[in-house]
Order: sequence, then C-alpha cells, then structure tokens
Amino acid sequence: MKQKLSMNISSMRGIFLSLIFIVSISLVLIPSSVYGEDEITVDSTSFEKSTIIEFTNNGKDKVESLRIWLGSDYNFESFKSESGWTGEKTPQGVIIFTTTEALITNDSVKIGVTTDKAKPGINWKALDENGKQIAIGKSVSQDLADVITTSKTDSSEGILENSFFRIIPDKPNAGGDIRVTGDNFGPSTNFEFFINSKKLGTFDTDDKGHFMTTFQIPENQKAERVDFTVEDKNGIEKKVSLRLGDEGTKIPESEYVQLTIKGIPEIMHRGDFLEISGTATPGSAVTASIKGPDNEVINTRTAEVDAKGNWELEEPIIVPLDTPFGRYSAEINDGRESIVQTWAVESSKVIVIAPTDIKFEPGETLKYNGTALPNQSIELVLEDPLGAEIISDIFEVGKSGEIKFEYKTTANIDKEGTWTLIATQGKYKEFIYVGLGELPSIPINVEFDKLNYKSSDQAIVTFTGKPSDVINLLIIDPSDKPKGEAIPITLKPDGTNSHILDLKGYSSGVYSAVVSKGSAKSTETFTVGLQTGSGEISISTTKTSYEPGESILVLGETKPNVLLTMILLDHNENEIKEVLTYSDKQGKITDSSFRIPSEAESGTWKINAKSGSNFDIVEFEVTTLKIEGLVIFVEEGQQFPGVGKTVKIKVLGAEQLVTIEIISDDGEIIEELSFPASDQGQVIQPWIIPPGTEPGTYTFKAKDAFNSAETTFEVK
Repeated sequence: MKQKLSMNISSMRGIFLSLIFIVSISLVLIPSSVYGEDEITVDSTSFEKSTIIEFTNNGKDKVESLRIWLGSDYNFESFKSESGWTGEKTPQGVIIFTTTEALITNDSVKIGVTTDKAKPGINWKALDENGKQIAIGKSVSQDLADVITTSKTDSSEGILENSFFRIIPDKPNAGGDIRVTGDNFGPSTNFEFFINSKKLGTFDTDDKGHFMTTFQIPENQKAERVDFTVEDKNGIEKKVSLRLGDEGTKIPESEYVQLTIKGIPEIMHRGDFLEISGTATPGSAVTASIKGPDNEVINTRTAEVDAKGNWELEEPIIVPLDTPFGRYSAEINDGRESIVQTWAVESSKVIVIAPTDIKFEPGETLKYNGTALPNQSIELVLEDPLGAEIISDIFEVGKSGEIKFEYKTTANIDKEGTWTLIATQGKYKEFIYVGLGELPSIPINVEFDKLNYKSSDQAIVTFTGKPSDVINLLIIDPSDKPKGEAIPITLKPDGTNSHILDLKGYSSGVYSAVVSKGSAKSTETFTVGLQTGSGEISISTTKTSYEPGESILVLGETKPNVLLTMILLDHNENEIKEVLTYSDKQGKITDSSFRIPSEAESGTWKINAKSGSNFDIVEFEVTTLKIEGLVIFVEEGQQFPGVGKTVKIKVLGAEQLVTIEIISDDGEIIEELSFPASDQGQVIQPWIIPPGTEPGTYTFKAKDAFNSAETTFEVK
C-alpha cells in the first residue's frame, strides 16, 4: 500500500533513480496549500508539468476511491498510481482512482499526474465503499525547486520525511542478530538505534544518507511485538514495528554461500537493459557501491538475500543514454566479504534506443528516445507480450541521428507484460524491452547468422535471455518432427551465448529452431539446401492500395523449397527494402516483411520477386494526403474476448491535445475521448464499441487547439 512513487526529472542532474552511473537523491515532500476537511490530508509537489499528490486518511472511514479534476484552463496528459490502485479518465476530464484495499486510518497513497500547464490547482474528492463523500478539497502544489531549497536549508541533517529503514530478517528472534539498512537519512550523521526503550547502539550514515549495520537482540527480550527505532540528535524518530519469535522458533544460522554477482557483461552500451542478481549468505543483505570512471561512488543499492542464498535487484536497469563512456566498477558486500566487478561503457552500438521509463501503467504512453545512423531509413516494430505486432513504421533518420517513438496504450485492451520494440537499420537490429503494468523481464531470443545454408555448413545460432538461465534448443525438421534431442545451453552472466549447429546430414527443406525455458518459447526458421528455382513465379498483395505506415502481406506460388529475393520499389523505382525469402514444401509464398514508410509519396509502387531467371512484379497504389490541418480516419478494428468489438481511429496533422467526439445519427454524443498527439502529429487509438450499441452510421469528430475534422463509420 505504501510503495514509494518516484518522479524522474530528465532536466535535473542527480534525480534519476538508476543503479548504474547516475547519482540518486530523494526529494522531501513539503506540504502544499491544502483546503479540505480534517479527515483527509493532501500534500503535493510539482516540477514543470509533473505533480505528485499524497492523500493521507486521518479519519475513521475507509477510503475506497479518489477523484481528481482540474479547472477549465488545464488538462491531464497522463497519470500514474501506486500498485493496487487503478485509474480511469472519464470523458469529462475526471480521473477516478479505485482500490481493492481501502485506505484505513493513517494509510496514505501517492498519485502522479502530468498536465498541459505547470503548477495546476487540483480538485479532489474522497469517497467510501458506498460512493459517499468523505472529504473534498483543492490542492495547490509547491514547486519542486522550492522543495529542494527548503530541504537543503532546513532538513540537511538527521531524519527526513522520506527516510526509511528495514530489518533483515523480517521475522527476527530474541538473542539473534539483525541487519539494519536504510536510505534517505541525513548524510554523514550519527544516529541511535533502540528496541522499544532499550538502546542497542549507534551508527553513522555515509555521504549519501545510506547505512547498513548489525545489532544483536537481547536474549531476555520477550517474544512480542516490538518497536525498532532510529533517533537523531534532535529526538526525531523513525520506527519499524515487528513481532519477535522466541528461542524455540529461532532460525538456525544459514550455511555459507559464496558471494557472487551476475547480469553485468564486460562491455555495456547506452540503452542496455540489465537484470542484476547473484548469491550470498541466506538471510543477509548485499550492498552494491557503484564507482564511475573518476573512481567516485555515484550510487549505492541494497537487496535482500532469500533463504536459498539468492538476491536480485527489485527493478531491472536501463543504462541511461547520457551515461559517460569509460570504465566502471561495483563493489558487492554482504557484511562478511566483498567482491569487485568492472565493466566498460562503450559506443560500439549503431542503434541506441531506450524507453523513458522501465515500467508504464495501462493508459500511459510508451515513449522511446535514442540515436541511429543518420540519413538512413530505420524500421521500428512494437510487439505486445504475445508477440503480436501492435504498431510499426519505417522512416528516414535525420542528419542528427536522433529518434523518438511513442505509442499510447489503452487500458483493458493492451496486454500487460513485457513489450518489445524491434529496431532494424540495414544489417543492425536491436531489441528494447519495457514493462506495461508490471516490471519487464528479458525474454528468450534466438537468431541465425543467415537464412539459407548448405548441408556442409555450420550454422551460428545466437541466444539472448536472462543471465545464467539454462535454455533448451530443439530443431524441428521439414516433416514437423524433432530432429534429435533438445540441446541444453547455459547463458553467460551477461545473458548471451552462441551455439554451432552442425548441419551435416540435414536434408533440403525448411527447419524451425524452438528455444524454451519452462513455458516461455521463441521460434526462428532457417533453410538448408534451397536453390533458386526454374519454375514460374506468381505473387500478389492482399490490397491494391496502401497508406503510409501500412504493412504489406505478399502471397504467391512457385516450385516447392525455392529461394526468392523480393524488392520493394517506390514510384520512382528507388529500392526501399530487399528481403530473402522462400517457398514452403507446397510451393506457397507468404511474406510480411514489407511496410510502406510513413514519409512515402503517392504513386504506383512495385514488389519484384526473383528466383534465378524467373521473376514476377506486382503493382499497387500508395495514397497519401497532404496534411494541411486535421484529418481523421476510422476503420474496423479487432475483437477482444471479454471486451467486444473495436474500431481503429487515426488522426493526422494534429497538434497538442486531440479531443474526439463519437456521435450517433440522432445527434447524441456517445463518448468523448482525449489523447495527446505524437511528435509526428498522429493519434492512433482503438475505441471499444459499448455493449448494446445500435447499428447505424456514427460521426467521429476530432478537434485540436487549431483545427477540426470529421468522418463517418457504419457500426454493424
């Protein structure tokens, strides 16, 4: 219930929370000007257009839901709530937050919002389980710059508002040792530590306000609930309450487990995605102290060790895009011993893209920034946790090499889990992972060094996944039968490995490589012994006209097991993309590698399929609109189990916030939606057709700050 909600601010050095390379500081929240009843206390802090609001229940009534809304001159652009709370924005601009675990007395919850203007006044209302109003008020946020100034001048020593500590293990026993670790205390300060009123000792924090120390609980301490207290020189206290076990239930001292760390490769690149873990003595805790190229400590993080001796950082790590190049080191300490591991941050990656956050909530916009080769086209494909392609594009990278990409997710439609952005530029390909509704995990990926091999070749198979995982490689032959037993492969500490697959004895045909770990699987096809064909080729596209950004499905026929080269040509005969593909054992051709670039020009485009001296050409029209103002398109969308039918709404030429009204044929407004336009001036969103909607022609009206447009769509 009281998980910390953090706000990352890219323009201020040191406020990023990241394990590696960036100094982490915590912000002291200063109460804002608040107007409301005594039952609810509201504190909020703003930086530019971002605001964090904390609601604390001081009364006896349980808070089941919260509602927030703005004045007429402000609009919400995005929002985020703590785990266990769900937010939904109504057409009227009210955000309703609900929870399955109500706020009881002294409980609090934090909510983050982004608005179109800075320092908004936020109206709020707290309701009980029956929808009855408990309290209502308005919060005017204090600016973060004032907060930092205040915290530096008034709260630089001792216990701060966001100081916290924990006891390891969390079920201690009388007479046993405990490890105490904490963060966000006054730096380089001495504190006293108590169990109830008995002083157990003192300790000092480091220059970052972090500490880790060990105390022994007295043998004669009763097995009951006790308060562990940290007290500063001014008498300010921070407490943790736990129940002690007795000597009969005392956990025996664990056996020694070697201190290790895995997940850090020898070479790292900006934008890399890492899951850091290792082993240590069970029941202890480890501290990681990170040093930069100048040998200064730039961050510390802690992790608890479970009963089996395993530890893992709570959140995966993204190496920030502005990380200085050079050599770094991490000292890992479990209180008994320490180890040091070093790595280098280099710039050898051609494509460097990272999400703006490691985890997003349903309804938020996934945002990515990075760089690639300038003045060359790049393809970006976003896949959901099931591997379904959600959105993709091909566009020309500018002379600066900078890339921005985003996708507005939709609650109840877009699946929660690990989303993958696949970036391809020429021979270079990168996978970028992010979590929706949960922290991401590194999936299993498999790649071959080429598509077609001779039976005398050795294929180089490359794997990526979670560090030190054991995965299984199984080859499926052209008759859909396993070829031999599964091959176990252990990934290296950096999550990669490769395998040489000897193809001696492989007959001609199309094979599949299936890589699995538990229920997680990944499949990649490769071919052996295919040749260019001597038979006729016939290809076609499933549509005769395409718009920029649309994918192209090519179908065709030729002789079985034939290699083909297909080339996409624009209206000026310029080559856009070339792919190597094949026909299956029935001679069928199926390929979905091509996509119309978002910057495509209208005209007659072609796909040329060639194998040996045989070829075929299919022509189709690309239709583009010169966007001078706002344009809206509506087409039939997917149908989702438990949700129903959807339509796909596409708005082009938009600026700032776009409002979309859906109106029935009798003039009734069925629903009003609001979405911020992307940097390319687009809004692409599904709309769930409400149950019971009558068939008929509906009008979709779009309006931004400058223009409006409308279209109609027939709901059947």
